[in-house]
Amino acid sequence: MKAETLQAICDRVVASGGPGEEIEAVAMWSRDTEVRAYEAAVESFTSAESAGVGVRVVRDGRVGFAWAGTFEESAVREALADARDNARFSSPDPLAGVAAPDHVEPVALTLHDPRLEEFATSDKVRLAIELEAAVRGADRRIVGVESVDYSDQLALSAVASTAGIRASSTETTCALSAYVLASDGTETTTGFGFSVGRHPGELDVRTTAADAAKRAVRMLGARPARSERLTVVLDPWVTAQFLGLVASVFSADAVLKGRSLFAGRIGESVASPLVTLIDDPTDPQMWGATATDGEGLATRPVTMIDAGVASGFLYDSYTARALGAASTGSAVRYGFTSTPAPGPQAVRLQPGAASAEEIWAQVGDGVVIQEVSGLHSGVNPVSGDFSTGAEGIRLRGGEPAEAVREVTIASTLQRMLADVVAVGADVERFPMDASGVSLAIADVSLSGGGE
Repeated sequence: MKAETLQAICDRVVASGGPGEEIEAVAMWSRDTEVRAYEAAVESFTSAESAGVGVRVVRDGRVGFAWAGTFEESAVREALADARDNARFSSPDPLAGVAAPDHVEPVALTLHDPRLEEFATSDKVRLAIELEAAVRGADRRIVGVESVDYSDQLALSAVASTAGIRASSTETTCALSAYVLASDGTETTTGFGFSVGRHPGELDVRTTAADAAKRAVRMLGARPARSERLTVVLDPWVTAQFLGLVASVFSADAVLKGRSLFAGRIGESVASPLVTLIDDPTDPQMWGATATDGEGLATRPVTMIDAGVASGFLYDSYTARALGAASTGSAVRYGFTSTPAPGPQAVRLQPGAASAEEIWAQVGDGVVIQEVSGLHSGVNPVSGDFSTGAEGIRLRGGEPAEAVREVTIASTLQRMLADVVAVGADVERFPMDASGVSLAIADVSLSGGGE
């Protein structure tokens, strides 16, 4: 399969447009592979292809959408007919329409590595088995694995519209992941590790195994902590989740629906001067990197917070029209079965200069939060109220001490951003729409049942 083939399918759909009709077509194809290893053998192997076309029709302000899970010509024609029919029964919206070209040239990104396509299945199996062996040998207290996986994806997409949009892409991603069990004979704990890249040569078996073992082993003996207010240091994994949450509140769709605590605050101080938050899909190292967005417009870096000052939202074409702005190339699609909406794609903090250990020393007494639970359900995007379950390692005198679990950390997004006291240089990338660094936040409430 070639991206040119998908582009031709979209072009044919768009060429069927009639007078007064706007049409947008998106075609996607992907091949996903996953190998799971257990006891030096393949526990499961899957390789699956997904293909389809989504069609959006706009006429007289009425929008219709339909999709086909195949590239068969008859099915694509039927999807177009269904989209037209659906438009007839939708409510008119004067802002409805497909994206118009904005003449911003896409950044030239190399997101497709042909070495992934040449990587043999036997080598994928070998990597997964090597990772399992490395995990089991990383520490004598590792007693088992929950899952050890190698995964990859080859993804092709294309989009075209009657407005003159025409774009396609070919991207590869691959990852190693390990979820392990550690025991000291009285309790069992879990830990995980990741490694991501564009081709398998970028994956690191040893680091993935070491990270998983370290996370599991250091939680042995964990106990609830007493309640107090203190400084927490978010592990890069937790920071990435936190940043993704903050960035979602900068979506213009959240602003339009009255669900953003940053609405009306552009130009105001909303965070510590240490915080510069950027969504940058043009960074090829990011998992969510892409040259064009879900509507075919060029992606670009969007600075949401600049040295503590709110500086911009993430717009697609619809929210840009509604709010009197211009699209920032931030339209996101979750496959060919969905319509675009604005959202973060590759979020990062401008890193600082300190290592994690230097930040710990700066903090002195606090807690390193290495995992959270219920993060999204525990945050109110309108009020900013923040409360989530957590576990991690107590810091005493800047050094790791006892592990703590069954605690809750609470504050508000506003206070947490304002109370950032250190940003690490230890950038880590994960298979998600944000990267992370060690992030120290003062005056967070920690609640637990300890003495």
